[in-house]
Amino acid sequence: MNDPYSVLGVSSNASDEEIKRAYRELARKYHPDNYQNNPLADLAEEKMKEINEAYDAITKMRSGGAAGAYQTQGSYQGGYQQQSASYSGGSVYARVRQAINLGNLGQAEQLLNTVTRQDGEWHFLMGSIAYRKGWLDEAMQQFQIACNMEPGNPEYRQAYNMMQQGGQAYRPAGYGMGMDSCDCCTTMLCMNCLCGGCGH
Repeated sequence: MNDPYSVLGVSSNASDEEIKRAYRELARKYHPDNYQNNPLADLAEEKMKEINEAYDAITKMRSGGAAGAYQTQGSYQGGYQQQSASYSGGSVYARVRQAINLGNLGQAEQLLNTVTRQDGEWHFLMGSIAYRKGWLDEAMQQFQIACNMEPGNPEYRQAYNMMQQGGQAYRPAGYGMGMDSCDCCTTMLCMNCLCGGCGH
């Protein structure tokens, strides 16, 4: 693997927050949902794997792991595995996001409750769980707290802005982005199904 810092496009003396921000931007850019039915899908998946490995290697090095060990324990899961050595709940958050994606909201909430420090990401994920349960007021409140704690985070800001616009088009915790006005009805129907409205 190449130097993990160069893969993420940051210098080796970048702060943990700068590294996390670079990782998130690249993860959003190369997320598989952006490349569905696209001939570049395989290339994007490889790039996403390289980005995850680089991020894992950096967090491992910074948390006292072997400096030369660029192998990763985990792999791309759900499109947005986000871990940070600066958070006590970093690796828990990746599992919470995966549980939310799989619809295991109870498990996601249990995992979140094991995190002692309630930072911006904690509130964002709690908001995502509330949204999936249909508790829109609670979701709005959690997203607002996340934005107040980390005002520069575009993911939290987007979630909060979507909730202010009614929440119908919001897809929480890493779902693919992008919608034009022609897709509005289809998206609302899909969201109804994803949120358990189809009686499954």
